Amino acid sequence: MGTSDQGRAVLRWRPDGQLWAEAGGRSAPVVVHRCFPWSDPARHISLRDHDEEEFAYVRDVSELGEKSRAALERALVAAGFLLEITAVVDVSEEVEIRHWAVRTRQGSRRFQTRLDDWPVQIAGGGLLIRDLAGDLYHVPDPEALDSGSRDWLWAYAG
Repeated sequence: MGTSDQGRAVLRWRPDGQLWAEAGGRSAPVVVHRCFPWSDPARHISLRDHDEEEFAYVRDVSELGEKSRAALERALVAAGFLLEITAVVDVSEEVEIRHWAVRTRQGSRRFQTRLDDWPVQIAGGGLLIRDLAGDLYHVPDPEALDSGSRDWLWAYAG
């Protein structure tokens, strides 16, 4: 799916807090549903209308244009597919693996990432970290974290 006018969907985040998809001359509010495999959370996302019918399908988020990608990332955060990091407690490294200890809005968590997987800036704001299991962790405002958390985070996010 892309953002051209050639029958492909365009996604927009509306001020009312809903994701809207436009495709084939139609427009509708949609809800995101991640499909399997969950180990690859940036792929295979079904966008469904209020009747739970698939309105559009995103094979790979990277294929979306910048504005559509930002809208979808924001919808994923709102849908709760992401754990929101409120503090970074510790980060350690061993052969090919980085171990994270964090606090999230959902409680304390420990997860692992590959050494070459870095937190990435997302268009909707903040940083996104994907662990080895495919879970996503979002830091909405890195500057709002305590100084120790910012130090840990910036050591790996730059």
